[in-house]
Amino acid sequence: MILPKVRDPRFITIRRGGTLTDPDHHLLALWAATCAEHVLHLFAAVRPHDRRPREAIESVRAWARGEVPMTQARTAGGHAMGAARDLRGAARHAAYAAGQAAVVAHVAAHELGAAAYAIKAVRAAVPPSESEAAGQRECRWQQAQLPPAIRDLVLDDQRLRNDICWSVFDVPNDVQSSGSPMSAFHASSAALNSASAVARPTR
Repeated sequence: MILPKVRDPRFITIRRGGTLTDPDHHLLALWAATCAEHVLHLFAAVRPHDRRPREAIESVRAWARGEVPMTQARTAGGHAMGAARDLRGAARHAAYAAGQAAVVAHVAAHELGAAAYAIKAVRAAVPPSESEAAGQRECRWQQAQLPPAIRDLVLDDQRLRNDICWSVFDVPNDVQSSGSPMSAFHASSAALNSASAVARPTR
């Protein structure tokens, strides 16, 4: 599922009514590209001559540098995800990670798609008994690559969206009680739902 039903304004650019600055949008894209590139070898091992995922990663980096338009990065992301469709396992997830990274240029909230698919790729590449530990290591590696300017934003996003991202994120304890606007929104929604459940008559 990856994307939430209610869009987080922190991942919507200022010119579209949100609070995300262009520099932070670029940092999100570059971090997503780093996550995807870390597992790209899992795709290349199966399809060594298919450059679509690699080109998607290169395209979003070029977008962040101001060298290509958003539409070019978005198109490259679609091609990378196309490369995944007839595959299974680690190679499939790795190609999707690259595709998700590229479309961050269009919708910033895809940054967790790149990270989540990269973790799924790592987990699929090892025996089932090692899968969870491998995923946790990959998640922590990804978090270590976060630039300071977006670290708290991404960690809070992982906490909020973990349930719709296959619960792959291992979120540090220091962000469990984040005071972000969306955290407050989710807390209020949960409280209202709880109150409605209590007030609802039984049948």
